[in-house]
Amino acid sequence: MHIFITGVAGFLGSNLADYYLKKGFKVSGNDNLVGGEIQNVDPNINFYQYDSENLELNSKYFKGVDIVIHCAAYAHEGLSIFSPYLISKNIFSGSVSVFTAAVKQKVKRIVFCSSMARYGHIKQPYKETDIPIPVDPYGIAKLAAEKVLINMSETHGIEYNIAIPHNIIGPKQKYDDPFRNVASIMINLILQNRQPVIYGDGTQTRSFSDVDDCIFCIDKLVTKKNIRSEIFNIGPDENYITINELFKKISNILKFNKEPLYFPDRPREVKYSNCSADKARKLLNYKTEFNIDDSLKRMVEYIKSNGSKKFIYNYDIEIDNNLTPKTWTKKFF
Repeated sequence: MHIFITGVAGFLGSNLADYYLKKGFKVSGNDNLVGGEIQNVDPNINFYQYDSENLELNSKYFKGVDIVIHCAAYAHEGLSIFSPYLISKNIFSGSVSVFTAAVKQKVKRIVFCSSMARYGHIKQPYKETDIPIPVDPYGIAKLAAEKVLINMSETHGIEYNIAIPHNIIGPKQKYDDPFRNVASIMINLILQNRQPVIYGDGTQTRSFSDVDDCIFCIDKLVTKKNIRSEIFNIGPDENYITINELFKKISNILKFNKEPLYFPDRPREVKYSNCSADKARKLLNYKTEFNIDDSLKRMVEYIKSNGSKKFIYNYDIEIDNNLTPKTWTKKFF
C-alpha cells in the first residue's frame, strides 16, 4: 500500500510515517518546513518540500497513491484570532487542494486530521453527533474543510474518515514555537530555567493524548475497509487536567521550584474542553495506553536529548491591538 502523508515533517505526520515504514508500507509525503523539521523525515520516505495549497504539485505526487492522510496545518488555534487570513487560508485552501488532487488521481481514501476546535463552547463531553459551534477562525476553517470533504465524497465517491484528536503530545512535537503546544513550551522554558507562562488563572481543563495512542486509532481509519464515512474523537476522556496541574506535573519531572507567570486570558479561548471517546472505544477498540505522566516523561526525554531551543516567531501577526497577547507582540519568550 502506498500512503501519502501531508505535513510529514511535522509532529503527527512524522510519527505516522515512522509507524507505516515499520509496517512495510511505501510512504511519501510533503511539508513546507514552516512548522515541520527536516530531521523528523526518515530517509526512506519519498519527501517533497512544498506547501499543500499547491494543487499542481499535489496532483503530481498523488499519482499511484492509495491513501492520503492529511495532517498538514498551521495548527494555531489561538493565533488564528490575530492572524485569521494566514491560518484560515492554510487550513481551508490547503485542505481543499489536497482533497481535489486526491479525487483527481483516484486515491481510494482520505483520512483528514481535523481538530476538537470544531466543537467550540458546546456541552461536554463533546460527541461526534453534536452540532459543532466553533468560536475561532481555526476551528471554523477545520469544520468547513470537513464539510467540503464530505460533499466531495458524496459527489465523487472517494472514501473518507475524519479524526478529531485531543491535544496530542509526545516525542517530535515542535517545542520552539511560541504560539502553540503548551506542554512543549513549558518544558523548553523550564530547561532554560525560565518561568512558564499561563494565560488566565490556569483552571482551563484539557485532555492530552499520547501520539502513539492517536496513531492506533488513525491506523484503523486508514486500513479498515468497513470503517468509512465516519468521524471519531480520538483521545482519553477519563483524565483531563487543568493547565495549573499540567505545570505542576512538568515541574515535578524537571525538579523546577519556581512559580509560573500569569498573563491575561486570550480572547475566545475555550475554558473547558473534553471529548467523549465512547465511539472510538466501541468501534476502534481504543483504550489509553499512555497516561499523561508517561507522555510528559517521553517529551522531556526527547527535548532534553535534542537540547532546549530559542523560540522562533515565524508567523506574522495580522491584527495587533489591545487584545493581542503581549507575550507575542513583545516576543516575551
